[in-house]
Amino acid sequence: MPDLLLELRSEEIPARMQRKAAGDLRKMLTDGLVEAGLTYEAAREYWTPRRLAVDIRGLTARSKDISEEIKGPSTTAPEQAVQGFLRKAGLSSIAEAHVHSDPKKGDFYVAHISKPGRASEEIIAELVPGIIRGFPWPKSMRWGPASAKPGSLRWVRPLQSILCTFGPETEEPVVVDFAIDGIRSGNITYGHRFHAPGAIMVRRFDDYVSKLEAAKVVLDADRRKEIILADARNLAFANGLDLVEDEGLLEEVSGLVEWPVVLMGEFEEAFLAIPAEVIRLTIRANQKCFVTRLQGAAEGLSNRFILTANIEAKDGGKEIAHGNGKVVRARLSDALYFWTTDQGDLPDLYQLAASAEKFGLDLKKPLDQRMARLDHLGVTFHAKLGTQGERVERIARLAGELAPIVGADPALARRAAVLAKADLTTEVVGEFPELQGAMGRKYALLQGEHASVAAAAEEHYKPQGPSDRVPADPISVAVALADKLDTLIGFWAIDEKPTGSKDPFALRRAALGVVRILVENTKSLSLRHQLANALFGFTFNGGNRFSAMWKVEDGGEFTTGVGSSRDLLDKRFVGLHSELAGLTHQRSASELIPDLLAFFHDRLKVYLRDQGARHDLIDAVITPQSDDLLQIVRRVEALGSFLDTEDGRNLLAGTKRAANILAAEEKKKTAVAKTVEPALFREDAEKSLFAAVNQAEKQAGEAIQNEDFSGALLALSVLREPVDSFFEHVLVNDEDEAVRANRLALLARIRAATGQVADFSKIAG
Repeated sequence: MPDLLLELRSEEIPARMQRKAAGDLRKMLTDGLVEAGLTYEAAREYWTPRRLAVDIRGLTARSKDISEEIKGPSTTAPEQAVQGFLRKAGLSSIAEAHVHSDPKKGDFYVAHISKPGRASEEIIAELVPGIIRGFPWPKSMRWGPASAKPGSLRWVRPLQSILCTFGPETEEPVVVDFAIDGIRSGNITYGHRFHAPGAIMVRRFDDYVSKLEAAKVVLDADRRKEIILADARNLAFANGLDLVEDEGLLEEVSGLVEWPVVLMGEFEEAFLAIPAEVIRLTIRANQKCFVTRLQGAAEGLSNRFILTANIEAKDGGKEIAHGNGKVVRARLSDALYFWTTDQGDLPDLYQLAASAEKFGLDLKKPLDQRMARLDHLGVTFHAKLGTQGERVERIARLAGELAPIVGADPALARRAAVLAKADLTTEVVGEFPELQGAMGRKYALLQGEHASVAAAAEEHYKPQGPSDRVPADPISVAVALADKLDTLIGFWAIDEKPTGSKDPFALRRAALGVVRILVENTKSLSLRHQLANALFGFTFNGGNRFSAMWKVEDGGEFTTGVGSSRDLLDKRFVGLHSELAGLTHQRSASELIPDLLAFFHDRLKVYLRDQGARHDLIDAVITPQSDDLLQIVRRVEALGSFLDTEDGRNLLAGTKRAANILAAEEKKKTAVAKTVEPALFREDAEKSLFAAVNQAEKQAGEAIQNEDFSGALLALSVLREPVDSFFEHVLVNDEDEAVRANRLALLARIRAATGQVADFSKIAG
């Protein structure tokens, strides 16, 4: 069967766009071919900085002939229906339709449509120009004289040539002929822009690859990555060094070169006084180079770096390496200045006394100075949520309250929270924002902070994603939770919740971070309580984001403290009167906190499903009131293990039967007794079930109080036999109304007993 080769060659495509663009080209091309009635065996995309290519194998030479019947309206139908049928069938008049008869429905119109197949070359020639014109580049441009004309071609960079050949392996392929904005397709491509810029005639994919390679172009991006990585490792090893590998940089560099040539540069050892992270980022961001370290060393860097050139220079790359070294030295000189400046006194130190007093800062310490400046300058966190200084006050208060719950020292937790954002005003973080947190840790250690306080400066941002590790140090846990809860409750209060795929403030990531921190550190926490605490922080401790107090129904005003927040939460808030910019409506805490709690439930469901938990078990355990995430996880785990046993499966069947009968009768408004009366029992099975329910309910409740959910389910397992016996020997819908209501009440007791652990009616099976 024939193969199709398509190459779109242009000026350099940004590296970050190449992989996706090649995938988009393959998908748009194959989808269009299939929609046109063609089939294929395999397709693969390729890309370099100057070309996108697709190789499609086993493409059918022609689309199939199509014969179909389109049923129309009755021959007596109104004219409007007939015209609609003609448009649908593509007929010019009703005379082109056939009349069929049906014994029941009478005569009706039918269109017999026959579409002959088309040659693949014709389909491709029609399809590709449309793909090129409609290609989904994030950014594109017009160029040349034609750019002034309406509807002129747009591409990421000027499109220079199109190669498109089609044919079987055993025959000479043909050029699929088409043109777009004066660029005509052909069987010509071009090699490396410096080493082999001449034209290359191509027949099919295999000789396309080999001829490009001979012209100093490695088409396969993964192979370019392998070449760069292997050569970089070997060059480092030959110089007594280890390559510090960086997958993201490797991907980027492979998109910058068509013919990778790995070289080594160097800089003065004096620059090694700069932290390794800063050196690495400086060299990575400015020159797209890899750093190295001494062989066998776990930390630190050497003064040599690895760069990837796109040409084989006549001098072996000496001038290229030297030129890169000059740029690296200049950038490292800047980094050294930033690093040194951050450890000195600030010039506006005399203005920072008030902020230092507010946070209990020591202005003899550089990082304390930076925190005082952050507050003094009034750096905005969010227009509706105040400054970074106000936010730090809230986080410090909340971290101190969370500390005993997670096993941390409250004073250290507050100190860690106060310093956690201080590095935002440092010179290094100003130059390299991605180092926020990491520099805070370094500067904290330099000024003699407790190791846990320093760690929290970096770790309170974690986890940054599903694969990032969670903080484990109790101080870091307290500050990370406080930071994320403050963020979530704040944005919920101003009604800036995620919508659809949009989440500009990364609130889903923050909520998932809270989930992972609590679950993976096995920490129990009342989220409802702590969300109320976080909400109060916007009024207390100098935040003053709201012009009036939250008011409770009895007219009282709340005060700070864990206990008071718990009491107030139970009273139901009436509303928040706010003068926040742009916020014109009131929010009720009785609405806000449950809504945010539901958001946490959604993130927990995603997390548990990724861990392999059954969705029905999660739904069975979570209720709108569930606010201890660790308890939910333990219930799901215990329930899953229990249902894998025979007792579990049988109890599930019996419980679901009881719940279904009860639900059906409740829907019919059948009377259900408020309590079970043993005097109304007529069968031994009723008495046995009643006794078993009393025992199971009590023992399961005690086990749940001790958070022993496996024990609770074990206690419930004694219901298996009495439930089976009950349904075997007892008719629930007895003719006697009182007996029937009593038996339904007994079923309600079964539902209530098992409901202490989960809603069994939501479990599949």
